[in-house]
Amino acid sequence: GRIDLRNHRKILVIDNRITYCGSQNCADPEFLIKAKFAPWVDAMMRFEGPIARQNQYLFATDWMAQMDGDLTPLLRQPLPSGDPGLTAQVIGTGPTVYNSAMPEVFETLLYTARRELIITTPYYVPDEGMQTALCASARRGVRTIIIFPARNDSWIVAAASRSYYSDLLAAGVRIYEYEGGLLHTKSLTLDGEVTLIGSANMDRRSFDLNYENNILFYDPTLTAEMRRRQDAYLACSHPVTAETVAQWPITRRFWNNTIAMLGPIL
Repeated sequence: GRIDLRNHRKILVIDNRITYCGSQNCADPEFLIKAKFAPWVDAMMRFEGPIARQNQYLFATDWMAQMDGDLTPLLRQPLPSGDPGLTAQVIGTGPTVYNSAMPEVFETLLYTARRELIITTPYYVPDEGMQTALCASARRGVRTIIIFPARNDSWIVAAASRSYYSDLLAAGVRIYEYEGGLLHTKSLTLDGEVTLIGSANMDRRSFDLNYENNILFYDPTLTAEMRRRQDAYLACSHPVTAETVAQWPITRRFWNNTIAMLGPIL
């Protein structure tokens, strides 16, 4: 098989009724510590109800594609009853399924924003449509903020990400770089009402090559919790201004732009 494909999903399902979704991998914090970037800063959300079955389905399809065990009976178990809750949907994508679904979700949300759009992502290597949608959000007056890590474990992707700063800032997007560790959280909040959280970064690898899973939900109360987390990130971040980017040496800008040309394979 192709060596450039990767299962990047983070799925935990308990008793067919509880699921967790977010950016955190299942690894010992002491495993192969990269002191220069540590700690990894992640966010996970806990959900109960039918949404757990949707994540269970993704796990089962991944398992049965690689193993001999048949998990179909697990998916046929009756759903536990519960009180009405929030509106949510699991979004599972990958190169062998409807691989344009994840970027379409991101772009739809960017164009839907009317008041506020807050994004955190460690890796930003968008296609033209994504970059255009994010700039358009700021240009129509939406308070648009994106938070990156100040120190990134992938210097190549960091260089590519910074090649987009100038255009984002010119459009009115506010850029911040987080100083408290490697900000690994992949989150998007929209108008204080909608949240997208999961494994997908805003880069071509997540959209074209990786198997990813996110949860999109509408709930002002739970979105407020995510906004508080994003505000905590902002409190530990410094703003990046157009003046700062303009002062970068020509060699640095040339390097960033050159690396960005490799975006489809980063």
